[in-house]
Amino acid sequence: MKKPASPRKRASAPVEGIPHKVKKVFVLDTSVILYDHSAVEHFGEHDVAIPITVLEELDNFKKGNDIKNFEAREFIRFIDELSNEHMLQTWIPLNGSNKGRFKVLMSHGSPLDAEKIFNDNKADHKILNATLLLQHEMPDYKVALVTKDINLRLKARALNLAAEDYETGKIQNVTNLYRGNDLVENISQTVISKLYDEGMCPIEDAMPNPPSDNHYFILRSLKSSALAYYNPEERVLERVDKQVAVGIKPRNAEQTFALHAILHPDIKLITIQGVAGTGKTLLALAGALEQRQTYNQIYLARPIVPLGNRDLGFLPGDANSKIGPYMEPLWDNLKFIQNQFPDHSKEANRIKQMVDDDRLVITPLAYIRGRSLSNIIFIVDEAQNLTPHEIKTIISRAGENTKIIFTGDIYQIDTPYLDTQSNGLSYLIDKAKNHKLYAHITLQRGERSELANLANELL
Repeated sequence: MKKPASPRKRASAPVEGIPHKVKKVFVLDTSVILYDHSAVEHFGEHDVAIPITVLEELDNFKKGNDIKNFEAREFIRFIDELSNEHMLQTWIPLNGSNKGRFKVLMSHGSPLDAEKIFNDNKADHKILNATLLLQHEMPDYKVALVTKDINLRLKARALNLAAEDYETGKIQNVTNLYRGNDLVENISQTVISKLYDEGMCPIEDAMPNPPSDNHYFILRSLKSSALAYYNPEERVLERVDKQVAVGIKPRNAEQTFALHAILHPDIKLITIQGVAGTGKTLLALAGALEQRQTYNQIYLARPIVPLGNRDLGFLPGDANSKIGPYMEPLWDNLKFIQNQFPDHSKEANRIKQMVDDDRLVITPLAYIRGRSLSNIIFIVDEAQNLTPHEIKTIISRAGENTKIIFTGDIYQIDTPYLDTQSNGLSYLIDKAKNHKLYAHITLQRGERSELANLANELL
């Protein structure tokens, strides 16, 4: 399933009475549309339909500043454009070569009634009824329900309906996801000596084939070792030394690599993946503060994932009281950095002044929408809870002199419709590797405490 090369145009009128060659019909539920508003266009020559219930649910999402609200509005605009010359209950040809058709399904009249079977008239069961009716009306076609909701897929299969996940933007093999750094044994001592004596070494002297751009190495010979980075512009390995950022010193090789990438002026996009306690957010914030003279502002943001996926607007309190608990981990990292210096010292006061002057802003990710991202360092924490489209939206807003850092753990996802393969952080790591503006580091060793390491290793 690939995205069409040509831009979307208004569909032409359907030709009645001519048999269609498509043998599959995919029915999309609301979770797919909120994940990718252009999903209808990603099924090649196959037909695509949505139940009327999906339109009803999208109506509840059209207001707001979150990316899901944007996705809902964009899809509604698409449907409005498509329906200018057609009735939505008839099959409408989608524009483009080798494209299928589209329609909106009614949910009444299915031979099986999911609402009675599951004894509930919830929206999911109406979507199942619409799909069951389509399967009954089109016996020669393979009808499949496409949803990001695992439980809805199970219910569909219980009713003898084919059901599958939406695969566009999904990484096939997370086990082999790009790590950003490697250990290389049995390196020539000449290479190690050059790195220490000259600070660099031609890549051809160290390995037969050049690695990915901005890749990091732990190089070991029989006698010594060195940390190195592949500079794609100069085609050389450069020695990486431990650097200190606002009192924070890396504690292992991977943290050294991460801080090097954050401080490197030519690397504009960075991802840091690792389990809890590996220092992802702390390193990103420390590296950003170290460059406070280079950038006008530092934004530190994270997506808010309410408990039970419940909208924050329904919770008591004002905006600050609602979002406060979600932002506390970010403030904790800032306090840790401030505690590296004596109270009322110049360094501690400088950090406090940055917060007071709004040069360092900690905010929910939804509040960033519409703001300019020029001359700033933008740190996005918990990026595994974003969709690929959300990641793309954030990066595409970058202006001049902007560095964006995404941190997260792809194995600790809090949103119900994402997993290790479909989340935006995995997608970005897979797609951006080997670009001269991008670097990635996987942190493996926890440095928070021995107790925290015990939890990661044994529990």
